[in-house]
Amino acid sequence: MNETALTFSDFTFTYKAQTAPSLYNINLTIRKGEKTLIVGHSGSGKSTLAHCINGLIPHAFDGASSGSLFILGEDAGKVDIFSLSKKVGTVLQDTDGQFVGLSAAEDIAFAAENDCLPVDEMHTLVFDTAKLVNMEHHLKKSPQNLSGGQKQRVSIAGVLVDQVEILLFDEPLANLDPAAGKQTIELIDELHKRTNKTIIIIEHRLEDALHRSVDRIVALEKGRVIADMKPETLLASTVLRDVGIREPLYISALRYAGIAITEECKPASVSSIEFDSIALQKWDHSLDKKPFKEKEPLLLEIKNLSFRYETPEGSPNHSGLVLDDVSFSIEKGAVAALAGKNGAGKSTLAKLVCGFDKPTAGSVFFDGADLASFSIKERAGRIGYVMQNPNQMISFPLIFDEVAFGLRNRGMPENEVKDRVEQTLNICGLYPFKVWPIRALSFGQKKRLTIASILALGPSMLILDEPTAGQDFRSYARIMEFVKKLNMEQGVTLLMITHDMHLMLEYTSQAIVIAEGKLIANDDPAVVLSDGVKTEAASLKRTSLYDLAVRARIADAEGFIRKFIAYEQRNARLP
Repeated sequence: MNETALTFSDFTFTYKAQTAPSLYNINLTIRKGEKTLIVGHSGSGKSTLAHCINGLIPHAFDGASSGSLFILGEDAGKVDIFSLSKKVGTVLQDTDGQFVGLSAAEDIAFAAENDCLPVDEMHTLVFDTAKLVNMEHHLKKSPQNLSGGQKQRVSIAGVLVDQVEILLFDEPLANLDPAAGKQTIELIDELHKRTNKTIIIIEHRLEDALHRSVDRIVALEKGRVIADMKPETLLASTVLRDVGIREPLYISALRYAGIAITEECKPASVSSIEFDSIALQKWDHSLDKKPFKEKEPLLLEIKNLSFRYETPEGSPNHSGLVLDDVSFSIEKGAVAALAGKNGAGKSTLAKLVCGFDKPTAGSVFFDGADLASFSIKERAGRIGYVMQNPNQMISFPLIFDEVAFGLRNRGMPENEVKDRVEQTLNICGLYPFKVWPIRALSFGQKKRLTIASILALGPSMLILDEPTAGQDFRSYARIMEFVKKLNMEQGVTLLMITHDMHLMLEYTSQAIVIAEGKLIANDDPAVVLSDGVKTEAASLKRTSLYDLAVRARIADAEGFIRKFIAYEQRNARLP
């Protein structure tokens, strides 16, 4: 492991359209066979660093650079991108954007076909590579018929088939549910052990990425390397908190209890960390229990709801049944999470509530009224739906016009439109930008804008589809504090479709969990995320706070989780 895989020396890069560098004076060496995790919030320089490693800089993105970057002994600036792709394989966070074949086998074979390998040799290579990622039995499947985790495996195989020496994973967990993310980290670890390739993982979900050990963690902030340490050293330091990167929840709990985190206590895993369990028990006893909350009137009632897609007669192994006899209710003013793995039926349920689809059986009641006779327009005045990707909802170039669209579409007088839009923009913190072009907004601000465009219509309830997907902790905290404010100050009831366990624990009081079209849980999030059977069925992951409480022999682990969340909400500062 003494040979060098890549070396940045005093490396600085500035994009052509920018005046300030995105990377400043980077000095970083990664040795062959190392597994390195690179962390940092959005805008810290992670993606730019990745583009330098895989050759997109300078071959696809123009800019000025100084210093040097050597990859496997060659000056990266003097190597063409095709030659570099034979050394560095990149697995993108959006696996759909990486597929080029009509089947998994075709996709894996793409590089080998470009190299004009003989057919027999290619078949053997594709099968052997697919076997490395446990996909040898899915080679005939279309990529669109694979799960998120399986797509990730095919993408990895498509890179491995080229016999690259460096594997670069760009946000591999961004679009995966917790269970699929866990499996991906396990697969990367297995590949590392079996092939001894150099692995570079760029990820902001630190606790999830540390499900398996890494050799080093490199932290970036404002284009600079601010830490290059072993995991134990970094977790014992204050670096993560100083730059707004979320540390593992079990470490936060121990810090709150006054327990010192040192390298010697092995803090990289909740199963290995050594701590004073008596001190944690005392801290737990010192905290107040969550106060009892009076029940509120019901707002949304789902009664025996089923939905079946029409499928061609004789379709193999597919009944078309998506939801099967689902019943639950949500109180006025509540914040609820709708969770479950991809394909479980979450989005279908939201479409049925909004009227985009009609149920096969069952009913949806809103504020006591049966919505069966309500049009989509009438439902939209009561229930707003905000999509995961804000760019898919935006129709106009200017912020004011985007928020005004729904009101104008309803025939509201222009003077009333102006008042309503300005009031809504003020609530959403966007009033100073009301005449701005939307393209000037950040991703988080676009999220707020799409919420504002729905909020202007005056709904009593918002359904938010994956409000924090792909966002770092800083962006996550800001959007969720904004959403929390809408709930508390405007009285808007919230239903959030999510598989983000942190969101469920911190911001919701009700977790509705669907698996294979059936309701398997409707309870306090702490109860749900302490149940190994239900979390596995829904492709979630049991929270590390539960494992910590069990290790500390705290009898009421679920109560410990609730008290931790309440304590953090009272005391933690925004990143």
